Amino acid sequence: MGTDATEEQPLPEQMAEALAAYERHLVSERDLTPHTVRAYSGDIASMLDQASRLGHTSVDTLDVRTLRSWLATQQTLGKARTTLARRATAVRVFTAWAHRTGRMPIDAGVLLGTPKARRTLPAALREDEARALLEAAAVRADDGSPVGVRDVAILELLYATGIRVGELCGLDVDDLDAERRVVRVLGKGRKERTVPYGVPAQRALDAWLTRGRARLFATGAGAALFVGARGGRIDQRAVRTLVHARIADVPGAPDLGPHGLRHSAATHLLEGGADLRTVQELLGHASLATTQIYTHVSTDRLRQAYRQAHPRA
Repeated sequence: MGTDATEEQPLPEQMAEALAAYERHLVSERDLTPHTVRAYSGDIASMLDQASRLGHTSVDTLDVRTLRSWLATQQTLGKARTTLARRATAVRVFTAWAHRTGRMPIDAGVLLGTPKARRTLPAALREDEARALLEAAAVRADDGSPVGVRDVAILELLYATGIRVGELCGLDVDDLDAERRVVRVLGKGRKERTVPYGVPAQRALDAWLTRGRARLFATGAGAALFVGARGGRIDQRAVRTLVHARIADVPGAPDLGPHGLRHSAATHLLEGGADLRTVQELLGHASLATTQIYTHVSTDRLRQAYRQAHPRA
């Protein structure tokens, strides 16, 4: 979020109006998720708060010096480079919108640079660890409990497809095409894509749909593919708890959540020979640059294996 420890004062009327209009734009025109809208509007509110303290009463007087001053303040507050980069992007998107809608005579954000973020390699399971995770979950499901059957289906589908936890929770039964073994996913920006999955995931889904879902389902869940212990559509927190708990059953495996399974799926696809653009399409990345980090993961693993195995490494 864009709010900081400093107490914010009420924004000048014109700034408050511009911020409210921008929030409506994010919701109605860009169709962003509530979480993303809160993050973007929080960043802009923080920037406008500092601008008002510097004497601005309207967005039409904002200049690049003011924007840089705000970013510098964020840095002194100890914000990470990735956070600073995101906030710089948020401001540029806002000023572009304000200029386009006639609220700013010039787009001051064009001149605002982005602090270079240090890229860290995402943690991922090895293939044997992923296999052990799914086998351990299957053993737990041997008691026939609907929750156990559901958990196997969730883990299999997350690893098979690399979809986001929010995308998984939003799935309906009709999003599955069992004959072609593909699932229709509604991703970021409400962009739809079709993702294939394999035979093990299909078996787990069949077991859930025939032996588990009806035993947990409660009125109000509608067409939700996965339901929680109380019968409603499962939420992201429950899925995260499940993934952390089951990975803890695998000795030596890093503690990962659903996003870690997404990283693992992408890494294993590339290590298995999939090309980068195919993985980009499967993951629903808007930019190929986002997908390219997984090539670094694979290279890092290759280098580590070389050091361990080659006598003159």
